[in-house]
Amino acid sequence: MSQTDVLPGMRVAVTQRIEGREVSWDTEVVGTILSAEPMPTGAWFAHGKNDKLWLLRIDLQKDDGEISRLTLDRNTRLTVLGT
Repeated sequence: MSQTDVLPGMRVAVTQRIEGREVSWDTEVVGTILSAEPMPTGAWFAHGKNDKLWLLRIDLQKDDGEISRLTLDRNTRLTVLGT
């Protein structure tokens, strides 16, 4: 799924994987996208726009009302549940 396919109002499940040396952890967050936009990642130097690595960040409202900001990277799987 490309960055242009991620739109506010979509209900999604976001699964992120943290990879360790001998084990990896998956975590899933379900909610509705409030906003989605590419943003630079702090001080990472990667020869991208303005010498920063840009990743998609989404603000997601969970069913209980909590709002989380998630950074989507190569270890992220986003599943659309509805619009």
